[in-house]
Amino acid sequence: MTFPFTQENTESRQRLETLVRGLTDTDLARATDYGWTVAALLAHLAFWDQRMLVILKRWKETGFDPSPIDSAAVNDALKVICHALEPRDAIELCLSSAEAVDAELAALTPDLVKQIEEHAEATSTQFRMNRSLHRNGHVKDIEALLSK
Repeated sequence: MTFPFTQENTESRQRLETLVRGLTDTDLARATDYGWTVAALLAHLAFWDQRMLVILKRWKETGFDPSPIDSAAVNDALKVICHALEPRDAIELCLSSAEAVDAELAALTPDLVKQIEEHAEATSTQFRMNRSLHRNGHVKDIEALLSK
């Protein structure tokens, strides 16, 4: 079954890939007003897609758990790690992570989607199956930065 988020995830992943395939080394080193380079933002996206992938697989294998996270603290801690990655590695990690989580999400059954939604709401677990919301926000940031 195709879910509304499936097409949006695919479109955002394709938009992301089109953008990053054209980036120069200079582009990757440019920094946002909030202190992240383009390459570090791509690594950041990879992390959050990987988190969703790991949680989704764990829930499918062992059942639901709360999986709480302090996203602000994680982002602050992750920033130095993301900046340490080689920029071209960040691109590949970002794209492969997006592809992997999108494939896993697209393969969900309607029953499991409903269970995930109910679990996330009941436990206030941050679990966004529509990955395009996060990706597109950062793609817009990168596009705006590159247009300056």
